[in-house]
Amino acid sequence: LYATYFGGDDSSPADNEARDLWLQYLPSERVLPFDAKDNFWEMGATGPCGPCTEIHYDRIGNRDAAALVNMDDPNVIEIWNNVFIQFNREPDGSLRPLPHKHIDTGMGLERLTSILQNKMSNYDTDIFMPIFHDLRKILQNQGVPDAPKYNGKVGADDIGGVDMAYRVIADHIRTLSFSIADGAMPSNDGRGYVLRRVLRRAVRYGRSNLKAEIGFFSQLVPTVVRLFGGFYPELREKEDLITSVISEEETSFGQTLDKGLHKFEAMATKCASTGIFAAKDAHILYTTMGFPVDLTELMVEERGMKLDKEGFEKLMQHEIELSAKALQEKQLKASGGVDMTLEAEQTNYLIEKNIPVTQDELKYSREGSFDARILELYVGRNATDMYGFIGTIHAEDVGGKMIGIILDQTSFYAESGGQVTDTGMLASIDGDAMIQIENVQVYAGYVVHSGRLLSGSVCIGEHVKLSVDFERRLKIASNHTMTHVLNFALRHVLVLHPEESEKSNVAQQLDQKGSLVDDSKLRFDFSWNGPLSESQLAKIEQVCADRVKSAVPVESYVAPLADAHQISSLRAVFGEAYPDPVRVVSVSSTPLQEILNDPSNENWFDYSIEFCGGTHLTNTSEAEDFVLLNEEGIAKGVRRITAVTMQVARDAIELDRQLQDKLTAAREMDVKELEQEIKRLTVEVNNSSISAARKLRMKDSLTELSRKVIAWKKEQGANITSKIVAAALEAAEKEADSHVVCRVDFGLDGKVAKLVMAQWCALNKEEKRALLMVTADIPTDKFMVFATANGCEGVDCKAWVTAATLAMDAKGGGKSDSAQFNVHGVHKIDLVLEKAR
Repeated sequence: LYATYFGGDDSSPADNEARDLWLQYLPSERVLPFDAKDNFWEMGATGPCGPCTEIHYDRIGNRDAAALVNMDDPNVIEIWNNVFIQFNREPDGSLRPLPHKHIDTGMGLERLTSILQNKMSNYDTDIFMPIFHDLRKILQNQGVPDAPKYNGKVGADDIGGVDMAYRVIADHIRTLSFSIADGAMPSNDGRGYVLRRVLRRAVRYGRSNLKAEIGFFSQLVPTVVRLFGGFYPELREKEDLITSVISEEETSFGQTLDKGLHKFEAMATKCASTGIFAAKDAHILYTTMGFPVDLTELMVEERGMKLDKEGFEKLMQHEIELSAKALQEKQLKASGGVDMTLEAEQTNYLIEKNIPVTQDELKYSREGSFDARILELYVGRNATDMYGFIGTIHAEDVGGKMIGIILDQTSFYAESGGQVTDTGMLASIDGDAMIQIENVQVYAGYVVHSGRLLSGSVCIGEHVKLSVDFERRLKIASNHTMTHVLNFALRHVLVLHPEESEKSNVAQQLDQKGSLVDDSKLRFDFSWNGPLSESQLAKIEQVCADRVKSAVPVESYVAPLADAHQISSLRAVFGEAYPDPVRVVSVSSTPLQEILNDPSNENWFDYSIEFCGGTHLTNTSEAEDFVLLNEEGIAKGVRRITAVTMQVARDAIELDRQLQDKLTAAREMDVKELEQEIKRLTVEVNNSSISAARKLRMKDSLTELSRKVIAWKKEQGANITSKIVAAALEAAEKEADSHVVCRVDFGLDGKVAKLVMAQWCALNKEEKRALLMVTADIPTDKFMVFATANGCEGVDCKAWVTAATLAMDAKGGGKSDSAQFNVHGVHKIDLVLEKAR
């Protein structure tokens, strides 16, 4: 065993405490100092960080392997790590001690397993070998010639990267299976993008190195479930979902991979003379084609070139910095250019001053104003020597900038749980200060009321009157309560009572993935594999609207967490940590205490019961109405519903009625005028904020009307064509020649001209007479000349029409069997007819 510790640098002291502890158990030559790269952990450019100490193991033993520690030697491996999170990295790069220090510890399961099983590689253990075995069987079933076995080779010995492919695929199928089971999904951002890149890397290795066909990767899911499902039952529960998601992603990347490889070839050819694959090209493949950089680097090396990895990392870092800067600017803009967040040093300052956390029980009040005492005033991080805190603030000194106020108690709701912050006013009781509150946030129990001091001055110890905008709060509460009802309705319609066609849907596990509740709408994200049908949307909307009409009581109760978890129908956010005791909110006709006394009762599945700390209605009737406006996909396996309540819902219902009246009127319109009305109504319906289900029905109605117009046009076209051909036949009777030349005016409709030629040929199969016709459009002063050979020997239609319109600047074209030209100037028609004859 070897132990490492942080040896210190210019910005951070050496962790001698860890060193001295290790020296009690290991000789000094086994306790090794390292720099920040290896032994100082940071989550990013700023934030919590600290030194770490690691345990390393030499697989070979009986030698001095100190020089091989932290050198990526496969036989000298790290098996355990302890991070001492004791500092906060500031934006200026300095370190501030954290008020509360923590230890993050973790060991490597696979590495310890290899030591216990006396294997020289993690991949030789019973964690991975069964996956290798099943992967080879899949290759054989796909007909891969001489499907290779796993031989544990690395580097130059691994011909064609076969064993590397086995290792990558086995590792990545585990990663994806566990992540999807835990609720993560491949997507285009955040952790979802990490998963997508991991999947694509595995698929490329399988396709390129093992010659596997698309579909091989998802077939490994049952193997992972068999190996780990006993310890992790969620793998078994969600096996179908995991397989479906991976299969769809794998198929999709099959197309992306081919496009990306083609693009890579072009880029590599361009850089061949220098031998350096450009960083910007690697960045393009990464950002637009989903190629992980290690995949690009591998392909570059296969061509005997080098990737400008340093340049690529600079581009990525620049992208990260731009994103971070944009987020910071957005936050600063929202707070008037002032950073109003409380970090560890601010909350520690308050704790050391014995400032009590804010009492916020009044945030559930529905009316009235309340008195409170100012405990601290805040003007932004690092704005003063006292971490941004100040004793007195005058309106003329801050000039309309944001200030923060910490009170002993508050009736304002701080943003949390997807519910937006309250707004309102604070007014000093004995002074002349008026503060417009625009944002309320909570940090470690301290509620910061951020707003603008409109007049007067405020100081610590002063008493103020709190006036929440309760009219706005009621709208938020309505949307929040109906978010709970929507969550219930989704499970009721999609999981408990699915449509016949949906019973085999693999995504039967429906979990909340996020929400946003403000005064204008509610937004709810949930796991579901595919869009909802018009019928499902209508049923979900109806369940919610019925709950509003039924005037169901809304109740909250604080209960022990263990007791609340026993409620059979409880809905909670997966992975969320809830306090003990926890606040339970029910939308039910049965009192919550009765539900808690009989938690396993199946009747509770008829009610909405959730953990929630937000503000709510007392009865669903206060929501007035409910309209589900939109349903869309936002990530792989994640759908989003947007809905409205109260006046916004009533406005949507009224707009729906108006559009329905217009559709009814359109059905009675003369078909000649209907086409323009359909175009106008289509735009209006598409842009309308109405029920999503009813919008789909309206679109179906418009489609039906469009078919009516098409049928009418087809009928009219057939009638017009018949008349034109009849006129041509009449002209043919007057001409003995096999070439018929005539004029019949029907405008410049090329489609009609083609129908005329087709019908002429059908009626003159035996005689095989060629036709050249002229049709004029008087308003535009243009005419069209078209011809069909109809099998007549020696007729070249293009040459015929060209000769007839020679020197007339005619525009068109054709072939020997048919041709069509347009000419400007109807006065030229007689000349064209003469030339044609």
